[in-house]
Amino acid sequence: MSFEPYKIFATWIADQVNKGELSPKQLAFKFVERIDNLAPELNTHIFWDKDTVLRQLEPQLDYIAAAVKANKPLPLAGVPVVIKDNIAVRGQPLSCGSKILTGFHSPYDATVVMRLRKAGALFLGKANLDEFAMGSSNENSAYGPVRNPWNTKCVPGGSSGGSAAAVAAAMSPLALGSDTGGSVRQPASFCGVLGLKPSYGSVSRYGLVSYASSLDQIGPMARSIEDLRLLTSVLVGHDPKDATSNPLADKLAGRLMSPDKPRKSLDGIRIGLITETFGEGLDSGVATVIQKAIEVLRELGAVIEEVSLPLLDYALASYYIVATAEASSNLSRFDGVRYGLRKSALGAGLRDLYKSSRSAGFGAEVKQRIMLGTFSLSSGYYDAYYQKAINVRQMIRQQMDQALQKVDTLVCPTSPTTAFALGAKTRDVMSMYLSDIYTISANLGGHPALSILCGFDQQALPVGLQMIGRHFEDDQLLALAEAYEQVSQWNHEHYPRC
Repeated sequence: MSFEPYKIFATWIADQVNKGELSPKQLAFKFVERIDNLAPELNTHIFWDKDTVLRQLEPQLDYIAAAVKANKPLPLAGVPVVIKDNIAVRGQPLSCGSKILTGFHSPYDATVVMRLRKAGALFLGKANLDEFAMGSSNENSAYGPVRNPWNTKCVPGGSSGGSAAAVAAAMSPLALGSDTGGSVRQPASFCGVLGLKPSYGSVSRYGLVSYASSLDQIGPMARSIEDLRLLTSVLVGHDPKDATSNPLADKLAGRLMSPDKPRKSLDGIRIGLITETFGEGLDSGVATVIQKAIEVLRELGAVIEEVSLPLLDYALASYYIVATAEASSNLSRFDGVRYGLRKSALGAGLRDLYKSSRSAGFGAEVKQRIMLGTFSLSSGYYDAYYQKAINVRQMIRQQMDQALQKVDTLVCPTSPTTAFALGAKTRDVMSMYLSDIYTISANLGGHPALSILCGFDQQALPVGLQMIGRHFEDDQLLALAEAYEQVSQWNHEHYPRC
């Protein structure tokens, strides 16, 4: 078969495999060879061993073959997917990009992985990430930084940088990431792909290693809206194993599986431009590209108006207090006793075991966030910091909900800049944290949010446009983005040079 990876999309693969016109094994081998060639340079994968991956594919290939023979179509029949390495895949390493989980293999599948298996997907390794998903550049991984396929001297964004780079470099048409404050959307923007943070509670978190439980969300990545919708329809659904899962997810899944016909116009759609995201701090090159995208939306018939969300000025502070507080609690389970790295001198006590194991196992950024979170939860500071952050979070959600009653979607840049150079912000903590300033509000509010490629800056680096929708209206968000995609065609005309 002719193998042109940038022209191969998930929907086409599934259709051809279900018809018996494409061998999933041959196609998988082509993608495996591509990963084998590109992964060392881009450092996209933490777990990658060609022979092991091919061997682990055999049971799934047999399952797909049986379904094709029985004429029972599978939604993702033979479609390769790369999984971020903080999501559990049975029998595979689960490192979270950290030394503290050295040698640990997951004994079970995450719910999303079980759904993917049932849908006929093929797993092509575990993607690199910032340690425990804490970072905006993928430079915090214990396994080294991922490189951006558009410019290997630049970061891919984080924390799902490995997943985004793998899709951008056409190592796989689909990937899973996780999004706590923009960790799917920001790398999607930097790498020129699509990234969705679904409505909180619509995709099961069972099997996702928690960073900040009230903010974390597993999210899909792809190179077309059609592919993104297909993957999302498989992931979405209520899960009794996850206490944060919402029964409304089943209704959303039904709408995603039976979408309306693609929109040819946006007549009657009201789009709100978030005023606070177009001021100081926004790179002029990014602003120019975003304004051109907004004009395309206007030409499609959308009514464009400005919407002010003044409480967003407090979103960054609220987010980092809430996230670090939850991280300090969640990461207490990594103690050197039950699994992963253990560092202890003979005869040492439990306190020394904890101290030595965590000192050797956690990286600097993770230690810093644990300390910040522990401080904000400590006696005398809980009310002054954590409780106020929770109150502000609720106010931000209410303000966004009120805005979304007046408009159908909120629009802003995904990131204030395009991909920056490796090492450029590693010593400037605040500058690094500000990379997520436009994305964290959707996590605080639990709203669905999508980053879509809308052009390139003067350095030929991708720019992402972010769309934020109403709770459990992810399907409408994808429909609006699809109308834009059909006109712009950015994802079909521009590819990294790799």
